[in-house]
Amino acid sequence: MSTTRPYSPGDRGPEPGDGGASGTSPGGTPGRRALRLNFDGESGVVPLARDFARQALYEWGWLPAATADQRAAAEDVLLVVSELVTNACLHAEGPDELWISCENKVLRIEVSDRGAGQPAPRTPHRAGRPGGHGMFIVQRLCLDWGVIRTADVPGKTVWAELGAPA
Repeated sequence: MSTTRPYSPGDRGPEPGDGGASGTSPGGTPGRRALRLNFDGESGVVPLARDFARQALYEWGWLPAATADQRAAAEDVLLVVSELVTNACLHAEGPDELWISCENKVLRIEVSDRGAGQPAPRTPHRAGRPGGHGMFIVQRLCLDWGVIRTADVPGKTVWAELGAPA
């Protein structure tokens, strides 16, 4: 299901004072872990984002995976990170930041950019041809996803949430 709700049901949105440095927990919320990667001046942002996400998964105990379900959940996270960052590269002049947070068995990925476009699943190209599948993948793998826009600020943040393995 695609959505344009700024936050998923039950999420109050960002905590006051969000925007800390990499490795901080926004708002100091107990049980909430968050990491941020700034892409300023970086090249090779897709592999950089995947490596960053992989490190977060190790730090939070999603990796190393003990079961096939846990391994699949971690691979889904890395694929969604890749898709969101790639979309920012292709359609929005590149990503600005990647936030990954985990709370109550839900992992949230946020990719901000300066693009004006609206991400949406589109009819994929003919079978066997690349491109046009990214948001279908995100939609299929995630519990929910959406777009956050701030009035009078260029760009957007595309977010997606995945459930932790059982």
